Amino acid sequence: MKEISPKELEQMRATNEDFQLIDIREAYETESVQIGGQVIPMDQVLERSSELRKDCKVIFLCRTGKRAAAVIDALERTQGMENLYRLTGGIFGYIDSVEPALPKY
Repeated sequence: MKEISPKELEQMRATNEDFQLIDIREAYETESVQIGGQVIPMDQVLERSSELRKDCKVIFLCRTGKRAAAVIDALERTQGMENLYRLTGGIFGYIDSVEPALPKY
């Protein structure tokens, strides 16, 4: 499985690299803390897969990365998508590496 570290994500933002960030956490989680991107709850990703871009990296994030891995696996198997990445450590990894002032829930 391909991954992008939180610091790599910040580098991509700094250089205006084209990518799509998808937050698959539940509403109560995204209300606590967000780092941008489009929210598509995990249970809706497959039915909303037409919203995923095919012309750039699509980076999925959840709390720790486990749910993102499951979603990517399902999309690769059922949709044949190859441009999918998991944010290493999820939002917690991002907080630890990039924005320690953000709250953990």
